[in-house]
Amino acid sequence: MNETPVLNVFVISDSVGGTASNIFHAAMAQFPSADCRLKNFPFLRNEEQLITILNEAADANAIIIHTIVDALLVETIELFCAEHKLVHFDVINPIIREIAIRTSSVPTHKPGAMHKLDDRYFNRISALEFAVRYDDGKDPKGFLEADIVILGISRTSKTPLSIFLANQNFKVANLPLMPEAQIPEEIWQVDSSKIIGLTNDEDTLSNIRKQRMISYGMEPDNPYSDKNRIRKEVAYAEKLYEKLNCQVINVVNKSIEETAAIIINSLQN
Repeated sequence: MNETPVLNVFVISDSVGGTASNIFHAAMAQFPSADCRLKNFPFLRNEEQLITILNEAADANAIIIHTIVDALLVETIELFCAEHKLVHFDVINPIIREIAIRTSSVPTHKPGAMHKLDDRYFNRISALEFAVRYDDGKDPKGFLEADIVILGISRTSKTPLSIFLANQNFKVANLPLMPEAQIPEEIWQVDSSKIIGLTNDEDTLSNIRKQRMISYGMEPDNPYSDKNRIRKEVAYAEKLYEKLNCQVINVVNKSIEETAAIIINSLQN
């Protein structure tokens, strides 16, 4: 029986390496059974560091993915990889060159420019703090200050969606819905275009809730995961969404990223 070959991938960056890593993970999602070993080399600053990493990559016959913008370091990578027959992907400089040509502009070639501490960075930190402060309806005042208000019954991904949107610089507050709980008065004061109602199908919710109970070491079959109870919750939420005249998104089979994209697109239209 043949062993699955190991794929070594080196991500080299003059910043945190998030861009190259995300591209790699997006590609690897197509190969769930592949055995891949990813090594990150962030904040590269000089040729000596680079040569050490490249030699290690050669020993491992690794694929190199980089977002280096320093022209001399990029040339070093290209020459080394050509000499040692290493596969490498420059995922940023071809785009930079094309933008420079089309805009008649000169790039700064400044390392880590994307992560500079500008207003956008501090706004994102503020948005993340906002999402944590107003998670699960902790303070109804947050609904009046939010860019987006997310409603949904338990296990419809309200919190992770809120955090993802906060990373896109949106101030998000969310509220869990239960038929027995009273809706805060502030919700009725929010512009309906800012409100997103999340829903899901009964079977999926039941399975998710059962797994949740198992992770807590509890009996999976209980009122929380009972389909009759879930059906009641879903009907209650949908009736509320109709009254609020808000956008409704069924998150079944949708990733957080997909749901977030729908929300952001709706705000921009």
